[in-house]
Amino acid sequence: MMLGLALKTLRARKGGFIGAFLALFCAAALITACGGLLETGLRGKIATERYAAAPVIVSADQNVHQTTVKKKKGKTKIKHKAKPLAERVWLDAGLAERLERVEGVRRVVPELSFPAQPLGPFKSDLPAYGHAWSSAALTPFKLTSGTAPRTADDLVVDSHLGLKVGDRLTVQSTAAPRTYRITGIADGDVTRQHALFFSQAEAERLAARPGQATAIGLLGDGVSADAVREALAGTKAQVSTGDDRGPVEFIDAAKARVKLVSMGAAIGGTSLLVAILVVVGTFALSIQQRHRELALLRAVAATGQQIRRLIGREALLVGAAAGVFGALAGLPLSHWLLGRFTDLGALPPTLEPAIGIAPMAAGVLATLLGAWAAARVAGRRISRIRPAEALGEAALERRFSWARTIAGLVLLGGGGTLVAVLSSLETEPAATPVTFLAVIVLCGSVSLLGPLLVRAAAALLAGPLRLGRFPGVLARRNLRGNAVRMAAAVTPLALLIAMASTVLFSQPTLAEAAQREAAEGTRADWVLASQGPGVPSAAANAVRKADGVASVTEVVRTTVRVGLDKYPTQGVTPAGLTRNWDPKVVAGSLKGFGRGDVAVSELAADQRDLKPGSKLKVTLGDGTPVTLRVAAVYARGLGFGDLTMAHGLVSRHVDNPLSAAVLVRADGGRAELDAAVRDFPGVRLLAPEDAQDLAAERDQSQADVNLLAMALILAFTAIAVVNTLAMSVSERVREFARLRLAGATKPQVLRMLRLEALASLLTAAALGTAIAAAVLSAFSAGMTGTVSVAVAPLACAGVLGAAAALSLAATAAPGRVALAPKAVEVVGAE
Repeated sequence: MMLGLALKTLRARKGGFIGAFLALFCAAALITACGGLLETGLRGKIATERYAAAPVIVSADQNVHQTTVKKKKGKTKIKHKAKPLAERVWLDAGLAERLERVEGVRRVVPELSFPAQPLGPFKSDLPAYGHAWSSAALTPFKLTSGTAPRTADDLVVDSHLGLKVGDRLTVQSTAAPRTYRITGIADGDVTRQHALFFSQAEAERLAARPGQATAIGLLGDGVSADAVREALAGTKAQVSTGDDRGPVEFIDAAKARVKLVSMGAAIGGTSLLVAILVVVGTFALSIQQRHRELALLRAVAATGQQIRRLIGREALLVGAAAGVFGALAGLPLSHWLLGRFTDLGALPPTLEPAIGIAPMAAGVLATLLGAWAAARVAGRRISRIRPAEALGEAALERRFSWARTIAGLVLLGGGGTLVAVLSSLETEPAATPVTFLAVIVLCGSVSLLGPLLVRAAAALLAGPLRLGRFPGVLARRNLRGNAVRMAAAVTPLALLIAMASTVLFSQPTLAEAAQREAAEGTRADWVLASQGPGVPSAAANAVRKADGVASVTEVVRTTVRVGLDKYPTQGVTPAGLTRNWDPKVVAGSLKGFGRGDVAVSELAADQRDLKPGSKLKVTLGDGTPVTLRVAAVYARGLGFGDLTMAHGLVSRHVDNPLSAAVLVRADGGRAELDAAVRDFPGVRLLAPEDAQDLAAERDQSQADVNLLAMALILAFTAIAVVNTLAMSVSERVREFARLRLAGATKPQVLRMLRLEALASLLTAAALGTAIAAAVLSAFSAGMTGTVSVAVAPLACAGVLGAAAALSLAATAAPGRVALAPKAVEVVGAE
């Protein structure tokens, strides 16, 4: 019976359920898309290319491990944790002798891989790597013309570069750029990278890893992975076969999977919370508009349980339809997101999407549960009061609800607690999720306290609204007399403004603080920067020999781990360091800073309880453990990273040892410095402020990724704004008809609507801006130590302008539709 009645209600009140359907549809699409990101991170395939001909690949463990033992209530718990390292961990090449004795192995090929960027007129977005010619057998690459490299000046390139035998090619590798003669063109099934093959001796020189190999490939038929593992017993080497070879070859793709899991979970969690807030508000408005109908059902003997069952089944029907269609729409959305992340450089093209049925099922299930829960919460009041009270409340909006007010105050207190916690968080991974959670919780409190806030706004706006004469008086009375309905419009607007402001200004606040610290701490007159992979040490040495140069500081960057915690790190040349660099030392000294020393930021010092003279155990980017003495603690950690070590130590343990920047202190003119770097293609001499702008442009890609990720949630919120406002206006046909019969003209009614929309917008803008200001100030206080927020006036105006455009458009169009029927016919049909 209830199911049949629910179906009849849906058919009879299509307009009332379209808004709920649209909100649920968007929620399902968003959750499915985020689930697709998460599943790709967990199951995304990384196909091998250069190791295609080798059935078994031996490599080093690319993780740092930690084992903890806890005893509690007589029980011992052992936990093993592993975290990926920032650089490639190399393998002992001596293991090749063991592997040669494995049954079925025909050939053992130690593989070298290192950055090797061709410099020339051709353009390619693909990365390029150098190898020894001996490893060409792993793909395999075969010569289509020319001969293999034999001398240090010989080079074989893949056919995709479009070069020919006899051409000369300058390559920027791990050392100074060098021009090679192309002796051969090789062809292999490699489409996601360029391969440059050197002679064995030259490859070993450029790799600068004597006695080590990137990996070892085993060629042969019937090679047993178990036999290989047995031969490697007692070592930390790993054995990979089949699809497991891809992550060994493309370690950046393997790391991207971890990032994608984190990103998908974060966006999905935020999306779910926003969806809950939006869907609950939509169903609350929908049920409020049916209050009279439900009250009549109570009056003709329908029980509260029957009303709850009716509302729940209506919600399940709408949720099922919206969930299925939304999940189907979420699949292409997920693929589009992955493509955009790849275009922005956040994901490598080697990571293949893996989106199955699980994200769709999650989207449908979340939508069903969300719709049912939202409907039950929204219909709780009408199903519990007595029938006579239900009829009374249907005729006149209920003025006050202690339960709603108390719940709103609880959420407000929870939001305030989150803001207080946020002000103490000093790392971005910890602060970012709390930032958006605080916005959502505070907007939730606005949703619950909305009627009281709308009435307060109506009192404040009473004077300005009177200037609108008759329409203004009507608008003010509607704000006070229909505060619940108006609050339903204010909440999504406030959420949109607060969320958009937080998304737009959180990253710039952090970036501006980092740039400010970097600018204040850079004493150099000039900075060497590169358009390619980096500045070679040979260029820095050439500048050192120029007249008038006082000091040159090479800076190489990486990420290291202390325990399992990750810290951004830079390596600097110690000689003349304080002439070029001032990190604002607050304890200790940089005098005598050397290879066994480390300087740490205040954040790292607080986290690890460090002070000058302390010993710090560090796992470098390639897994090499070192113990260093803390020489100094500095304040400008945002600008320069949390750890600073000697350049000679860091550069030997990174994939790319070229400097990200070279700081130059010189008394002479620019001409001599330009002449010193003339022989180094792509290396430029810049003023410090220009170099910082260039670095900011490179860092912008990560900010673009964050903006893209949150843009979906903002789009969903914007749709919710239009949806809620349209629902609110479209159900006022009878009210408008009565106003017209009482003498109001259509223009007056439309003006009343515009004034209501403007009042709601001003209220939402004040609330949303207050929420964003509180959250962003707390974020800035924790991350930068100040409450200064980087607010772009144009962006702020754009947010408010977009909210105003949505509000007015979503009010005017439904208003004109609602005014289209003749007033007499509308009233006569009641």
